[in-house]
Amino acid sequence: QVQLVESGGGLVQAGGSLRLSCAASGGIFSNYHMGWFRQAPGKEREFVDAISWSGGNTIYGDSMKGRFIISRDNAKNTAYLQMNSLKPEDTAKYYCAARNRRDGGLSMSGSAYTSWGQGTQVTVSS
Repeated sequence: QVQLVESGGGLVQAGGSLRLSCAASGGIFSNYHMGWFRQAPGKEREFVDAISWSGGNTIYGDSMKGRFIISRDNAKNTAYLQMNSLKPEDTAKYYCAARNRRDGGLSMSGSAYTSWGQGTQVTVSS
């Protein structure tokens, strides 16, 4: 399975921006749809967004629309999450995940993804 490593998290003030990166290795990156999920303490894991293997299709969770942008660079085996207009409620650990396109299309369900990174913490101060 593809190995994933997130980076780019940190502390940011409300209204600020961060860009998270997800570096993939050990697999053919273009075989995978990529997704981002987040989880705050005491809350369920939440879908953030996802991008198809080619980058041609994207889907977003409701609270992320208009603020977050998912992208990928297949030449660099990397997916990105650009986070703008951050709010304190965005504070969570953010995880990158991969879904083999042979298994189907884009999904908002964590169970559809077979590879996960270790996560990177994003903290938004008010």
